[in-house]
Amino acid sequence: MGGGFPAAFSHSWSPPIPGATVDLRGFPVAQTAAMHSFRYVGRELFCEDVALSDLVRKHGTPLYVYSQATLADHYSKLDSALAPLDHLICFAMKSNSNLAVIRTFADLGGGFDTVSAGEIQRVIAAGGDPGKCVFAGVGKTEEEIAFALKQGIYSFNVESEAELARISKVAVRLKKIAPVAVRVNPNVDAHTHAKITTGTYENKFGIQFESIEAVYARAAKLPNLRLRGLQMHIGSQLTDVEPFRKAVEKVAPLVARLNARHGFDFFSIGGGIGIVYKEALASGDASWWKTAAGRKILTPDLYAKTLVPLLKPLGLKILLEPGRFMSGNAGALVTRVEYIKKTGQKNFVIVDAAMNDLIRPAFYDSFHEIVPLTKKSGALVSSDVVGPVCESGDYFAKDRPLPKVGEGDTLALLSAGAYGSVMGSNYNSRSLPAEILVRGKKAAVVRRRQVIADIWANESIADWQQTPASGKKAKAKGRK
Repeated sequence: MGGGFPAAFSHSWSPPIPGATVDLRGFPVAQTAAMHSFRYVGRELFCEDVALSDLVRKHGTPLYVYSQATLADHYSKLDSALAPLDHLICFAMKSNSNLAVIRTFADLGGGFDTVSAGEIQRVIAAGGDPGKCVFAGVGKTEEEIAFALKQGIYSFNVESEAELARISKVAVRLKKIAPVAVRVNPNVDAHTHAKITTGTYENKFGIQFESIEAVYARAAKLPNLRLRGLQMHIGSQLTDVEPFRKAVEKVAPLVARLNARHGFDFFSIGGGIGIVYKEALASGDASWWKTAAGRKILTPDLYAKTLVPLLKPLGLKILLEPGRFMSGNAGALVTRVEYIKKTGQKNFVIVDAAMNDLIRPAFYDSFHEIVPLTKKSGALVSSDVVGPVCESGDYFAKDRPLPKVGEGDTLALLSAGAYGSVMGSNYNSRSLPAEILVRGKKAAVVRRRQVIADIWANESIADWQQTPASGKKAKAKGRK
């Protein structure tokens, strides 16, 4: 435990989902499906054993709510499925970098996939082990490289030969040995959204497959580098195992050859396992996974059954870098209806959350299931759920059949635990929402709602603006 960290994040544990079994450590026994802890109890929507309406009354809206049980359950499912391999799960914290989320995975023994020095500092602040961190990203600065080396990270995931040279130079200066793994681009199409595919030659990531062996030969001559492994990542939100299988089948022989020459410790197969968005609420029930829709979704069990036979012969530690799979269905964004606006063609449900709180629908045209905190009866109404930001792109749903709601009602946008709050902004000078972590019947504020004046606390007016033409002294108040 890191000194001074709140007692709410101790190792004490309660069963993750009512009726779930736990192992001797008290952690949940892995099941095949990636379920979650958001469900209706009677007419009220709960996260674990806490009614979301109670959280709204206490903390207001917009409000992010995370289930610690779901975070741990997803980690344990993947960890157990990969038990035949020596492995390390490195949570891709770009998906959710809240300290409480990081601490949950650190307490389970997990590592972290980081993409900035700031993320490494977050791991340390949450009590995580920098020695279990990999550092990815195409644009690492010398300052970031130096910081990572001083913290003793597990490995750099290297994106270019120029980066290899830079890491070598910094390592020489600091008199340290830098562990590195070059990211290979296998040119395998993940068949996912264009903005989250990373494994083809049209993407900025990695080094092309055909060049990798020559790159390693040159890297072996650079001083103060330890060629520790090889890394790949083909994309995000994959719900089919085939792209993973094709990529591993293509890259595994390359890993074996390079290992024979350079003595690797590991092979990282990246992340990318997808989650359920369209039937998110139903997927919290084990029975849903037996339906036609549920059987189409990639599970940790199928993932492992397909890849373990391909990876085990390598005799290396296998690193994984899942993000969305771990945190996505563990979070919801709760929002209040401010107005109902009817036009000749549309029923607009105007809510107090906006694209600055959850940008995925505006940025990716992505789908989030929207459900009322209190169940509604009656016919569904085709609705556009929109925010107050001055942009036509500020929407969460268009022409979505939803229960009839009115001013003051509250809604939950599900599957918002990944790439939600972490991508938030202060656009339109809107404050960042509070975040709550739930464990059983307990709920803790793990990020306070931002005070409006804090938005411009680091800003100031220029010296020459102190006395405007009006003759009255200008003021720009921020937090002192």
